[in-house]
Amino acid sequence: MLKKALLAWVFTIAALLGQNIKTGPAPGQPVPTFSASDQEGRNQTLKSILGPQGALIVFFRSADW
Repeated sequence: MLKKALLAWVFTIAALLGQNIKTGPAPGQPVPTFSASDQEGRNQTLKSILGPQGALIVFFRSADW
């Protein structure tokens, strides 16, 4: 079991290091405008989710692709 977990970890790190990973805007930089479907299928834009104190945007990429 430990061997499989270690092997999965090694492959994950190797895959991440082998990509040109963009992590998003730097702190203090503006977020580009976007449009995406939420978990209920509704279209959301940056403007539609901003509140008076801004917004916290979390992108979750599922492993079930």
